[in-house]
Amino acid sequence: MRNYISTFLFLIFLSQSIFTDSFIYNSYNNHGVIGLINTPTARFYDASSHGITLYDGTPDQKITLTASPYNWLEASFFYTNIQNKPYPGFEHQDYKDKGFNFKIRIKEEGVLPAIAVGINDIAGTALYSSEYIVASYGINNLDLHFGLGWGNLNGSKNKINNPLGYIADNFKERPTDYEDQGGQFQASRYFSGKEASPFFGISYALNEKTLLKIENDTTLTPGTVGYEDPKSSISFGVDYQINKNFSLGVAKERDNYLSFRFIYKNNPVDPKRAYIYEPAEVKNNWNKYTKLRANLENNGIGVNKIIETSDAIGIELTQFAHPNLNVIEEIISSAKFESGIKKDIKKDLRIANLQALTEYDKAFETNAKLIYERKRDRKFNTNTKLTLRPFLASREEFFKGAILLENNSEYIIRDNFFFSSNLKYSLADNLDDLIYPPVDTYPAQVRSDVKEYLKNFDQGVIIGRAQFDYHLSPKKNNHIMLSAGILEEMFSGFGLEYLYFKEKSNFAFGVEVFDVVKRDYKMKFGTLDYKNTTGSLNFYYRNFNIIPFDAKISYGEYLAGDKGATFEFSRSFINGTEFGIFATFTDVSSEQFGEGSFDKGIFFNIPVYGNFINYSWRPLTKDPGAKLNRKNTLHDLLIKFRPHNS
Repeated sequence: MRNYISTFLFLIFLSQSIFTDSFIYNSYNNHGVIGLINTPTARFYDASSHGITLYDGTPDQKITLTASPYNWLEASFFYTNIQNKPYPGFEHQDYKDKGFNFKIRIKEEGVLPAIAVGINDIAGTALYSSEYIVASYGINNLDLHFGLGWGNLNGSKNKINNPLGYIADNFKERPTDYEDQGGQFQASRYFSGKEASPFFGISYALNEKTLLKIENDTTLTPGTVGYEDPKSSISFGVDYQINKNFSLGVAKERDNYLSFRFIYKNNPVDPKRAYIYEPAEVKNNWNKYTKLRANLENNGIGVNKIIETSDAIGIELTQFAHPNLNVIEEIISSAKFESGIKKDIKKDLRIANLQALTEYDKAFETNAKLIYERKRDRKFNTNTKLTLRPFLASREEFFKGAILLENNSEYIIRDNFFFSSNLKYSLADNLDDLIYPPVDTYPAQVRSDVKEYLKNFDQGVIIGRAQFDYHLSPKKNNHIMLSAGILEEMFSGFGLEYLYFKEKSNFAFGVEVFDVVKRDYKMKFGTLDYKNTTGSLNFYYRNFNIIPFDAKISYGEYLAGDKGATFEFSRSFINGTEFGIFATFTDVSSEQFGEGSFDKGIFFNIPVYGNFINYSWRPLTKDPGAKLNRKNTLHDLLIKFRPHNS
C-alpha cells in the first residue's frame, strides 16, 4: 500500500490542467454518492444530473439511483442485498434493505475548500446509517478531501471526541435501535456518538479516461452489515470512463477484497436549452399562413384555427409533446420569423380541447377574418416498443423483472373525447417464483398483492389500461375530466376530476372522486370482490423564488379506505427532466403499517437517449396511502401551459 501512496505523490508533480469538480471527473462511490470509494466528497454535479450505480462488493451488493435537483443538493435511493446475512423469517434468502441518502453543499470552492454535509440511510433500518461533514480542494489534476464521519463512517482507530458533544450532551449518545418499525426520520441518531472518525482521500485524473482514487477508509467493521475486519485502513481504486455517460470502477477495499462498480450518469448539455427548432420544407408559392402552419406542425404543435384582424393574428393551437410553455413560445416565435409574419400573434392554447391559456377574447374572434380551420377528423395513434419492467425489494430475489413488448394506442373520437389503451406481452421474465405473501395487509389488500399480478405477465397479452376520457372547460379557468374503464393494472372504475387552473398563476386547486373495483389477477376483464370510493382535495403550488420547486398537497380517502394526506415536492427543468419525493401520512399507525412506518418514495422523469423514462419507486409496497395510477391528471396536462420556474 506504501507503493500506491508513493505513486500518488509522484503524480502530483505531473499535474497540468484543472479537472476537479467536473461532470467527467467526479464519480459516484459505492453508495451512489459523489465521492471516492466508500467516503464522500464535497463535489456536486449540475442541477438536473442523475445516475445509476451498480455495486458488487463483499458482502453487500447495491443498486442506487441518484439525482441532483439543485446544484447544491444530491439525493439518492438505494436497494441492497447483503450476502450470507439471513433475511428474518426467510433464512435461505440473503438480507435485503432499502434507504435514502442526501448531501447538501454548504460552501463552494474558492480560496478555501468546498464544504458539504450529508446523511446516508436517513430513514432506513440503520444498516448504513452515517453522517459526515467533508471538505474538498482541487489542485490541477489532483483533488483533496478531508472529513469527519459518524455512524457507519466511524470505524477509524484514530477517533476524536465528537465535537458536537461540546454543544449539547445529547450528541454524545447514539441510539442502538430504530424507532417503531423503522423507516422514520430519527433525529436523535444524526451526528451523534461519543466519538467521530476523521477520514481523508485523494483522486488523480491520470488522463481523460482514467481516475485514480485512494482513501483512508473509516467504514465501521464488522458493523451491522457484517464486513470483514480490515487488513488495512487504506482503500485504493481506479475508475475508467467508457464514455461521458458510462464508467467502470474497481477497488481494493481495506486490503480485503476487490469490488466492482458500473456507473451510468447523465448531465443534459444545457438544461435551460428547451428545444432545437426545425424549419419545415416549404414551397415558394405557399402564403405566409400556410408556412406558419407547416412550421408549427413540423415542430409538434397542431394548428386548429388561424384568424386575422388588422392588428394581429390569432391562432388556436393544440399539442401534447412539449413539456412547458417556454418551449411552445420559443417554437411559435421561430415559426413566425421563418414564415415572414410581421403582425403580433395572439395564442389560444388548448390540450384535449381544454382552454389552457387564451390571449384573445370573443370580441377579437368575432371581428376577425377566418384564414384556416382544421377539419376535425377522427384520429388513431399507436406506438409499440420494448420496455423493462423492474420489480425490486422482493424477498425471493435481489432483482425481478420482465422484458415487455408494450403497445400504447389512442383513438381520438372528438377533440375532447378519447379512448386510450395499454397492452403488454412478456418476452422474458423471472416473475413465476414470487411466492412469499406480504407481511402486513392492513387495512385492505389493494397493493401488497402485486406479486399475484406480476406472476401472470407470462399468460399472453394483458391489459394495462383501456379507458375513455372526456374533457371540458365549462367556464374560463374551470376544467373537468370524466374517466371510465380499466384505469390501471389493478383497478377499473369511473370518476371525475375538477381543477381550477388560472392562467399564469402559481397555484391551482381541485377535487377528484373515483368509484373503483379491484381487477382480477389475470388482468383481462374480470374483477375481484373489493370495491371502494376514493377521492381527494388537491392543492398545487409552483414556486418562482430563489429555490424553485413544485408542490402538491392532497387530503382524502385512499384505495384501502384509510384517510390522510400526501405531500409531494419536485423540481422540473425546461428540458422535461423532473425529480421528486413524496410522503403519505394516514390514520394507519406506524405499528399497523409495519416496516417502513409510512408510505414514501421518489419519482422521476429523465431523458435516456432521446426518450423519457417515467418511474416511481417506493421502498416497500404497502396498502396504506395507495392511490390510483392514473394516465393523466388535469394538472399534469395543464401545467405545460404555466411559465416554467427554472
